[in-house]
This record gives sequence, structure tokens and C-alpha cells, in this order.
Amino acid sequence: MKRSRKVKILATIGPASSEQATLKKLFEAGADVFRINMSHADHDLMRTLITRIRAVEAEVGRPIGILADLQGPKLRLGRFADGAQTLSPGQTITLDDNTAPGDATRIHLPHPEILKSVEAGHRLLIDDGKLELKAVKTDGNSIECVVVAGSSISDRKGVSLPDTDLPVGALTDKDRADLDAALEAGVDWIALSFVQRPEDLIEARKIVNGRALLLSKIEKPQAVERLAEIMELTDALMVARGDLGVEMPAEAVPGIQKQITRAARKAGKPVVVATQMLESMISAPVPTRAEVSDVATAVFEGADAIMLSAESAAGAYPVEAVATMNRIAARVEKDPTYPAIINAQRSAPEPTGPDAISYAAREIAETLELSAIVTYTASGATGLRAARERPKVPIIALTPILATARRLSLAWGTHCVVSQDATDLDDMVRRACRIAVEENFAGDGGRIIITAGVPLGTSGATNMLRIADIGAEETSHS
Repeated sequence: MKRSRKVKILATIGPASSEQATLKKLFEAGADVFRINMSHADHDLMRTLITRIRAVEAEVGRPIGILADLQGPKLRLGRFADGAQTLSPGQTITLDDNTAPGDATRIHLPHPEILKSVEAGHRLLIDDGKLELKAVKTDGNSIECVVVAGSSISDRKGVSLPDTDLPVGALTDKDRADLDAALEAGVDWIALSFVQRPEDLIEARKIVNGRALLLSKIEKPQAVERLAEIMELTDALMVARGDLGVEMPAEAVPGIQKQITRAARKAGKPVVVATQMLESMISAPVPTRAEVSDVATAVFEGADAIMLSAESAAGAYPVEAVATMNRIAARVEKDPTYPAIINAQRSAPEPTGPDAISYAAREIAETLELSAIVTYTASGATGLRAARERPKVPIIALTPILATARRLSLAWGTHCVVSQDATDLDDMVRRACRIAVEENFAGDGGRIIITAGVPLGTSGATNMLRIADIGAEETSHS
């Protein structure tokens, strides 16, 4: 199946979309990668979902990526003796380590790391920011706060700390168990939640040990501040706008989204824009005009993928939501302003052989109006470098490794085909031409450009360009 768009669609699976027949409909509607949210899935359900996705993959004959999204540290209040409490701006409430049920003057906070880290002047946002507290006095065992805004507090509400750097890693005990189970089940991507610092990726990378790729969710101000360092250690990024919009002013999020997408593209690493993209389609068959513009903006920015959360996981119209996102993306990419916007955001190639080859391949393909760029890639690195260039012509990524094809399903514009390694240069050209025709990217008389590493099969050593005429016995090369 050949997609009519370059940006990829990541669809979250949930109660509305967990059956195999529905998963197939989601793929046919446009989903390229499926996300399993480990906040809501136990290991048995995760394995069942993976089995169903792989069955759909075999049925449609296309590699499908699977992303397991780890829950991360969930910070929550304790309980109240008499249920929800009403507060007033200006009043004082204390959060402490006393396990007794709370009231309107104090509440148990079962997180000693917060009690020890929050300083006077720091903000505490409760229930996705509906209640804002400001610390005025701390002693390591309690935090005396004044109510800044909001009027209600109740059991087990979430706590966000936009001003506080917590001395805890991104992986909890639950995450470690989920990570082991997800890797054993063969997922392609692992998403880390609430990353604050580059060190948060080190433990996960040691556990993963090459069995999957890591995606860092940028949803805290601390992560934005250290984006360049996190970029060095991660394989991909997600602009997690929901939590970003809680911990930072909502009006700052669009600019941060642009900052992250452009930084990721410059680094040649996939970037996903997520949260509330078609939120109204949880309960309505059509999106709002503002949501359509939001999706379109992410596509114009050159994001590798756009994501659906509750829309496809728990909404009343999961297939329609994917189909709507697909139509929006395809229409944007056909807009006459799209190429100029994408080109304006292009960064100069890094001073490496693979980057120079990928840059040259795009320039040649667009100048000569070739049918496709065909990249031979074992690890996926060459495919990502080709995607970084955002060429006008299609990218066909040929790999002998199914796991690589699945991982590249998240990367912009890559049409992945699992194929045996070529035996020599002539076989490489013949194989590339044949697959370009079979996958409906080229016909007799068309031409493609091929990038590969010589000697063949050498990972990360892209050093060759070759132009091939489809159907011709002779090929010219550059």
C-alpha cells in the first residue's frame, strides 16, 4: 500500500480500537504506527495488542511500527477525610508527610522527593493546573502554600512542578517492568515520559541495548531548557503539548513546538507532534476548524509524525479520526505553499559523507525530476538522513531487516520495503529498479537515484550515488 503523503500518523490503541478488524481499518485509513499507552495497558493486554498488530501487518504486507509509551512518575496527592474541599485564593494549605486523611488546611503528599526539593516561591499545579499553589515555607517534611488560583481540591489529583527539578529518574519500578515486557514482546519504539535531563535516558538505553529505539517526550520546562543535550542521547522526540501546556504558559507552547520540530529536523531525528490534535472527534464525527488548522500547522512545520490519543483510543469515531487526519495531511502537502515552507526550514548538511550524499541525492532527484530516491539501509540511519532532507520525490528505504523497516515507519516520507541485501552493484541497481516499479513509484522510462554504502552491507557507511534508468540495460552513475 502506497501512502499519498509524507508525514506519518501515529494512532493510540484503546478500548475503541483494540480489535484486530478495527486495527486493520485504522491502518487502511492512514495509521502508520500504533501507540500502546502503558498507563492503561497491563502486560497481557499489551501482548494481545502486539499479536493483533502483527497479524494486520502480515495481512496488508506492509511494516507497521509499534510504540510502547511508558507511564513515567505519576505524582499525586493523598486522600481527604470528607471528600473534595473548597479553597479560596489567598488562603494557606500545607502539604506534608503525615499519612492522615487531609482537610481544607492540610493534605498528605506521598512523595518525599517533592517535599525535599520544592523551595519557597516554587509553583505547584494541581489537577492539570486547575488549582495553583505557591510555596511560601518548606522544611523538608512539609510545604506551606498559598492558594493563587482555583477553588477545589480532591483525592489523588495529579501534581505538576514547573519550577522544581526533582532528583528522580524518568523510570519508575512499574516502567522498568513494562519496559522489559515490551522489549520481550518486540516493540519498535519506547517512549519515555517526563524526561527532565539527558541522564534520564541513560538507564533506559542500557536496558534497551539496541532492541528498540528511544523517543523522549518533551513535556517539562526542564527538558526544553536542556533540549540540545537530550537530543544527543535520544533517537526521536515528541512534543507532548498536553503536559507542556500545564507546566508552561499555554501561549508559549506553539513557539516551543516550532523550536523542537526544527531542532529535531536539523539533527535528523524523528519528531512527533501530539495531544488534542482532533480532540472534538472523541465525541463528534467531524473536527473543529481550529483543529484542522492545528494539524495543518504541524504538517507545514515538517513534523515526521502527528499523533492521535483519545480520539483513536477511546473516542466514538476512531477510524474517522485517522481518516480525517490523513486527508488534512495529504491536502497540506499538495498546497502550493508547502514546498517553499519546507525548503525554508532546511538546515545545511552536516560535514559527513552520509549527510553529503543525502543532500546531493535530493538535489539531483529534484533537478532531474527523478521518480524516487532509493536508499539501502541496514540500521535505518541512511533512511533518516534521506528523510532529513525532506525531498519532493518519494524515499524508498530498502532494508534486509524487518525491525529497521518497522522503526522507519515513524520517519517522514520513508516507504520501507524489506528486501535481501544486493550481492553486487549490478544486483543493487536491478533490485532498486524492480522494487520502484513493483511499489508503483516508477514505470518504464523513469529514472531513480540510489544511495548505498560500499562495500555493500556496511552499516552507516553511505558513500555512493547512482542514477538508474528503469528498464534500461545500461545505467549512468554519479
